[in-house]
Amino acid sequence: MYKLLLCWRYLRTRYIALVCIVSVTLGVATMIVVNSVMAGFTNEMQSRLNGMLGDLVFECRSLDGVADAKLHMAKIRKATGDAIIGMSPTVSVPALMYIDVMGPNREIQAMTKPITLVGIEQSTYADVSDFDDYLQHPSNRQQLEFKLRNGGYDVYDHQAEDNENAKPRKQMERAGWPYRRYKASLLKQRELIAGREKASIETPESNLPKNPFGPANDQAEGRDFDPATEQHPGIVLGIGTCSFRGTDGTDQFFALPGDDVRVSFPKASLPPEAISEFYTIVDVYESKMSEYDANFVFVPLRSLQQSRGLIDPTTGIGKFSSIQIKLRPGADANQVRDQIREAFPPHLYVVSTWRDKQGPLLAAVQMEQAVLNVLLFMIIAVAGFGILAIFTMIVVEKTRDIGILKSLGASGRGVLGIFLGYGLSLGILGAGAGAGLGLLFVKYINEIADLLGRITGQPVFDPSVYYFYKIPAVVYPQTVAWICLGAIAIAVMASILPARRAALLHPVKALNYE
Repeated sequence: MYKLLLCWRYLRTRYIALVCIVSVTLGVATMIVVNSVMAGFTNEMQSRLNGMLGDLVFECRSLDGVADAKLHMAKIRKATGDAIIGMSPTVSVPALMYIDVMGPNREIQAMTKPITLVGIEQSTYADVSDFDDYLQHPSNRQQLEFKLRNGGYDVYDHQAEDNENAKPRKQMERAGWPYRRYKASLLKQRELIAGREKASIETPESNLPKNPFGPANDQAEGRDFDPATEQHPGIVLGIGTCSFRGTDGTDQFFALPGDDVRVSFPKASLPPEAISEFYTIVDVYESKMSEYDANFVFVPLRSLQQSRGLIDPTTGIGKFSSIQIKLRPGADANQVRDQIREAFPPHLYVVSTWRDKQGPLLAAVQMEQAVLNVLLFMIIAVAGFGILAIFTMIVVEKTRDIGILKSLGASGRGVLGIFLGYGLSLGILGAGAGAGLGLLFVKYINEIADLLGRITGQPVFDPSVYYFYKIPAVVYPQTVAWICLGAIAIAVMASILPARRAALLHPVKALNYE
């Protein structure tokens, strides 16, 4: 009983112990805040990575793919049982995209961008990914169609929790058929200004293409292509391929839904032949992962198969290069991956989870989080050295008191328990206060960031850099628990040496200590 009374008295009267408590409090609070923000960023990143990819990806090693996706999907289902709830075949090929933009002298220039052209089945791709959720037209988020819409594209980022933080995209107000008709009228006006008479004098009319902006098959057939009423096969671009983020945080578009782009890619022939196709932008997606938004563009699967010559003319069966697979909730992705690997020859096919494909990125994030935890835990370790110094000083000051306690019958183990209990109580108080402060900070972290931004005049968390409008934070109870337990353990370990010294004091020497 006397041990508890002495610990309580030291806590109330030894105000220098507040220094130890504050050190532990700040260390615990800092670790909780950093881990919560890192967990929030990691969750956002993983959800977006998995949102663009299926849980599993079944790929052909050949760029030209293999035939009969239905046969392969049936074999995959047979090998995995009921673990799969959705599959969608795709064709992907590296390509170059040309976007016509206005030059400094109002001349038309072709902006060239390297991309990955992906052909998808619009009816099944939404079953294996969250791609539809990233589209900017509300109707396409319900069911993707590679058709140009008659306006109605989102002016604000629909993924933002509120439009107050999202920057408006005013250019999207005129996207769609109204914008395409406007561009078509401008084209006709330029043709009138330039004059067709000059072109007919310099070049015979028979040598002029009927439609210099139309696809090759239209030119061969001699059919006029009217951009005011017709569109090419649809294409969906990532926001990073058709816009850039200005210094004010707004997205500036140099291509909108309604514009035409030309894409060049190799045909599946030997030797390979470069071909070009015209597409009409029908929508824009924003996954907020620059790896996808700036590289991947999507077109109808059948259209890409026909362009590349991947359809058997006798059977009508097309080739595919990968199959995106969605697993049932709770299914073990690694186990299903291994089952599929056993069913197919490894020299022809590659099967991987989305984590396997993003392994280096995820490993880098985990390493960064581990290093941060080690560095921040050193703050608590510094608090532990403070406890060691203060306890050593207390033992020196209370040497005569310790001698009196021992002469009255207190054992060395009892004296040891006094100082260990004191260290434990400091650790509990510091960890408890730190946990409360850290959780409170995490709860109001965006309000605190806004306040600091107003005080300093610069945003603490700039959405133009991170593509998030609010700081993501996720609190895991187990993380808070091990941080608090670690702080308490450091406080107890720091008090062991002073407590042991006090326990080993001889009563007579302690009473004679000056």
